[in-house]
Amino acid sequence: MEKKFISLTYDLMLKDGEGKLYKYESATRERPFQFITGIGYALDLFEQNVSALNAGDSFEFEIPCDEAYGPYEQDNVIELDKGIFLRDGKFDDQHVKVGAVIPLSDGERTFNAVVTDIREDKVKVDLNHPLAGEDLTFKGKIIESRPATDEEVESVLHPKCHGCGGHCGQGDCSCEGDCGSCDK
Repeated sequence: MEKKFISLTYDLMLKDGEGKLYKYESATRERPFQFITGIGYALDLFEQNVSALNAGDSFEFEIPCDEAYGPYEQDNVIELDKGIFLRDGKFDDQHVKVGAVIPLSDGERTFNAVVTDIREDKVKVDLNHPLAGEDLTFKGKIIESRPATDEEVESVLHPKCHGCGGHCGQGDCSCEGDCGSCDK
């Protein structure tokens, strides 16, 4: 399947307690949402709804929570020992505070958690995606839709390559040339 570069604007709408839509976030013409299809960067149903559209086309569709970020799971709210948040022997209250998004790792993968409570010996975190349990309504317009270049696909597949297109031979990007653009 051909990979496409898509640039678009959107308003993401959620429902309030009474079922009325409100704007949660936007991607504007000045700061559009851009992605390449088939790489897993966008939700599958989002990609399916916009990939056949052309520049100038408008769209509006809903993605049910089960096909977006899933239901909100109370089991994903956990308490951790406060001791794991020590920095130089002291609790890291500069970074670990209620409402903060903090990176956590299980040794194999890293994920974000929202701190919801801090007690004397425990820190409660929510591992649910912020949009878990929400049906997502998108309204927007396609700015650009075209076949992705090999360089664009390579830059997404090897994100440590900053501008070399995968041809510099440095860092972890398996590049072949010497442009000096990759992270070492």
